[in-house]
Amino acid sequence: MRITITILTLSLLSFPFSIAQGALAGAIDRLPACALICLLPAVSESPCTITDQACICTNQKLQRDVEVCVLQACSKKEALTTKNITTTSCGAPFRDRSAIYCTMSTTLAVLSAALVLLRLGYKMAMTSMELGLDDCFVFITLVSAAPSAAINVLGLAANGLGKDVWTLRFDQITNFSRYFYVVEVLYFAHITLLKLALLFFYLRVFPGQPVRRVIWATAAFNGLFGAVFVTVAVFQCRPISHYWNEWHGETPGTCININALGWSNAAISIALDFWMLTIPISQLVDLQLAWRKKVGVVLMFCVGTFVTVVSIIRLHSLVDFAKSTNPTWDYWAVSNWSTVEINVGIMCVCMPSLRIILVRFFPKVLGTKRSTSGGYAVYGSGSRIERVKFRDSNASSLHDEGMEDDVEMIPRGAPVGEARSDVVM
Repeated sequence: MRITITILTLSLLSFPFSIAQGALAGAIDRLPACALICLLPAVSESPCTITDQACICTNQKLQRDVEVCVLQACSKKEALTTKNITTTSCGAPFRDRSAIYCTMSTTLAVLSAALVLLRLGYKMAMTSMELGLDDCFVFITLVSAAPSAAINVLGLAANGLGKDVWTLRFDQITNFSRYFYVVEVLYFAHITLLKLALLFFYLRVFPGQPVRRVIWATAAFNGLFGAVFVTVAVFQCRPISHYWNEWHGETPGTCININALGWSNAAISIALDFWMLTIPISQLVDLQLAWRKKVGVVLMFCVGTFVTVVSIIRLHSLVDFAKSTNPTWDYWAVSNWSTVEINVGIMCVCMPSLRIILVRFFPKVLGTKRSTSGGYAVYGSGSRIERVKFRDSNASSLHDEGMEDDVEMIPRGAPVGEARSDVVM
């Protein structure tokens, strides 16, 4: 999101003034002239003495008076310089959450990449099935997420994410804003691709024409929704460079209401998540499965609700997002939850395939009993599915132990000819 640093960064401004202490006298020398003009009258009108460092550092009224004055007298860069000097002189702790963010981002990126590669590698090496649209889109999502993972560490964290903005150099603030612009646009694209991967998985699972029409309509809406928000995010400022230059107020330009952009995207995305959850659940009514199997299928699809929960938490972090006066510190939460949302989403899309891989290699532990008839496995009393042919000639016995979940779910009354053998969940 665009960086808006107003002079309100002087909130809790304090100044340790002591003639007797050389370090403090040096701090006075480093203050901008506008800050000195504001500070001296404020101290003289406060109950603090000029040598009472503790009083000056903690007196709220004194801080507010100086803040109001600096609001009128200083530029934004001067305000940040003053904030840096005064907080350091008062012994304020140096806050840094960048290491936590780097560890979290890197770990999730490695895990999500491992699951996607395991999914695709298993399907290409161990089965005779071709890759479907869902496989392609989950891979595209992973590839598009790779730059974000690198920027999280080398761009955002390296330029101050998780630190107070007044502790950074001015060029770091500009670089942080530029990298944040890139990951914001990529985030909107990631969300769209992730939902498309799940919708195309639905198409492989549900053969009925009515539900397939609903899925295609949802995919079309999702694609349009994503394209609109990516376009708006790219051109949210005029000129585009105003996004990362606006913080200092020294260049002309305008930007749209970034809070409205973030909130509208999050709200529509969450609503779409709930809608997509109803699609598989609605199909379970006519599915001929034992109740325990139905519960298992419901739980499998409901794994995606965790991503929705993360999206809701992320939405909360967007409160007054564009109005932050300490963006490199305040944006840590939204960056953190955005990273979790994308990577956990990729993992959830791969969960059905992961279960099949585990069943394939641990049939005694995870396999399920089934009976066969004429080349078809039988769910309940009548649903039929086709066998999946493995490249491994020794896999037939393993398949018989519990590979029935590799294929689409056929509702009650569906003809055998509708079943396809190209579906891996």
